Amino acid sequence: NRTAYEKAVAMLASTGKAAVIHPTGTGKSFIGFKLCEDNPDKTVLWLSPSEYIFRTQLENWSDAGGEELSNIVFLTYAKLMQMDETEISEIHPSYIIYDEYHRAGAECWGQGIKRLREQYSEVPLLGLSATNIRYLDNQRDMAAELFEGNIASEMTLGESIVRGILNPPKYVLSVFSYENDLVKYEEKVKKAKSKAVRDEATVYLDALRRALENADGLDKIFDRHMTDRHGKYIVFTPNYESMQDYMNLAEDWFGKIDKDMHIYSVYSDDPSASRAFKDFKADTSDHLRLLYCIDALNEGVHVEDISGVILLRPTVSPIIYKQQIGRALSASRSCDPVIFDIVNNIENLYSIDTVKEEMRNALCYYRSHDGESLIINDTFEVIDRLAECRELFESLEGCLSASWNCMYAVAEKYFNENGSLEMPKGYRTEEGYSLWAWLQTQRRVRAGKANGILTDEQITKLDRLGMRWESAKDASWNRYFTAAKEYFEAHNDLRPSATYVDENGVRLGAWLTQLRTARKAGINSSFLTPEHIAELDSLGMVWDVYDFVFERNYHAAVEYYRRHGDLKCKSDYVDENGIRLGAWICNLRTQYQKRGR
Repeated sequence: NRTAYEKAVAMLASTGKAAVIHPTGTGKSFIGFKLCEDNPDKTVLWLSPSEYIFRTQLENWSDAGGEELSNIVFLTYAKLMQMDETEISEIHPSYIIYDEYHRAGAECWGQGIKRLREQYSEVPLLGLSATNIRYLDNQRDMAAELFEGNIASEMTLGESIVRGILNPPKYVLSVFSYENDLVKYEEKVKKAKSKAVRDEATVYLDALRRALENADGLDKIFDRHMTDRHGKYIVFTPNYESMQDYMNLAEDWFGKIDKDMHIYSVYSDDPSASRAFKDFKADTSDHLRLLYCIDALNEGVHVEDISGVILLRPTVSPIIYKQQIGRALSASRSCDPVIFDIVNNIENLYSIDTVKEEMRNALCYYRSHDGESLIINDTFEVIDRLAECRELFESLEGCLSASWNCMYAVAEKYFNENGSLEMPKGYRTEEGYSLWAWLQTQRRVRAGKANGILTDEQITKLDRLGMRWESAKDASWNRYFTAAKEYFEAHNDLRPSATYVDENGVRLGAWLTQLRTARKAGINSSFLTPEHIAELDSLGMVWDVYDFVFERNYHAAVEYYRRHGDLKCKSDYVDENGIRLGAWICNLRTQYQKRGR
């Protein structure tokens, strides 16, 4: 962290922006606190996803002997979003710190970040995060967006294990609730067009089913590998309902270890508000202690004396996966933790391979750059109870992907001939292949709206052909909204005439008119979503043109009255803002007189 701090300070001095990407559990918040400590006479604005994260980090800083820091102005990203320009202008920071800066890319927080940077564009900006990528947000690189690619220090989870910064875990891999997977693959096998493919895939599928059925139950796995039988373990669950279900299974799963286990749960966004969380931290009894939680301890929260974590997870982003592991690999632990990775679908059996690859890359780098002395760990124990299942799964996938490769070849041919994968709805090739339908299926599978599996390799291959992953509806929205943004940037408003067509042929005026009509009529469509409404609001969308014009002209009339003491302006009078006030007042008088008749 000291090395990273020195690099960050140097980069801030030269470029004004610096990002630090270090894994969860390595104490990267100390880099920000050190900046505050070294600049006691300067105000530092510290932004974070939650107040609890910040309080916990300050406690860790104090416990490590850090001085009290009185020069920090703390705000959550949500609070910043609610502040106007006047409130922001009163901060006067000398430095701005974005903690967990990948979260700053959230759509709901974007306007607050934008207003802040508009007022303090010259203030040095430091970012701290375990990742710079928003995996579930079109792979957005927040280091590039916020810091123009100025990364002062970057370390992977695998490298931190190699260097001994985080302890190597004992990693136990198993699966829970695989029945839905088998049903899904049965359907894929049935739909395979080739009888040879169906026959071969059926053999692998039957073998996979037998292997899963014969695998050890979770009660045996926990009993065998939970070596600290009176330790503290954090159990990560995806949502409240599943947490309740898993808590009801605690006696079945952990009863062999401790019949009188202590069970706690946290399901608030702010763990500090939970009495259970405080009790869990204070529990020093000689019993197994389990804290069930719903993503509440992913970011920035440190819990002492954790013996391990239990991941009961569906598909999640790599960010959350590594954050949850980081809770067990805390730098303050004196013993090696255990990680139980209990996945609920077969695809997730490969998550740990990413960490192992990071370790291999780090080992290769240090050994080829005279860095042997920095290598503390070159491996960690992986107990794979499903090795046979993984081999069978790979064989089954390989068998079924033959038809995928066939259709990909058709798509590649179309791309080479036409320069893109855009085609008429329902398009079939001369050979009879339903290419349009197949591409639609790939989009739906990736979006989780259709059964199937799309590997990273397959996604990459389609990306090479310029695959458009959004639906036609989303593509249409993006086209019109891009035109709206360009109009706003050019005119500083979003009030084109109803007949306005931009230089790209986008009928923006008609589109905005249709949206106003739909919303005014109370039409709830999948197109005019709350998110889309918020996006348009950010551009100053006028939903009721009549009310807007009346209010605008009324304020112009008030200003005229203040200056002249009356509203007796000529009918052709136009004020300094271009408002045809005379004609408007004349029209109002005419309408009033007609009503009087």
